Amino acid sequence: MGKLSTHVLDTMHGGPAEGVKIELYAAGETRKLLKTETTNADGRCDTPLLGPDEIQAGVYELVFHAGDYFAARGVVMPNPRFVDQVVIRFGIANPKENYHVPLVVTPWTYSTYRGS
Repeated sequence: MGKLSTHVLDTMHGGPAEGVKIELYAAGETRKLLKTETTNADGRCDTPLLGPDEIQAGVYELVFHAGDYFAARGVVMPNPRFVDQVVIRFGIANPKENYHVPLVVTPWTYSTYRGS
């Protein structure tokens, strides 16, 4: 069975981003908060966001609180922040597959991709 996981890399500081708050939402007709996690020292969550018994086909959103993370690290940013909450909306078509949705981020840019 599949699972959903993530990790966050801070390319401004050149390493994993520890302490990033992440919210996972089901984003079908209504938006429903499923889980809130915080990244560990390796920039990952300690457990999958959705395990084999939880993952279902559908549309989801990950909200990464990147602006708060950089502010906590003492990074001076403009007000309003250029990158603040990064929202990645994605679909899971086959819940038997692994979906890994990482975030690579600085206060000025971000990117993602589908890993496995």
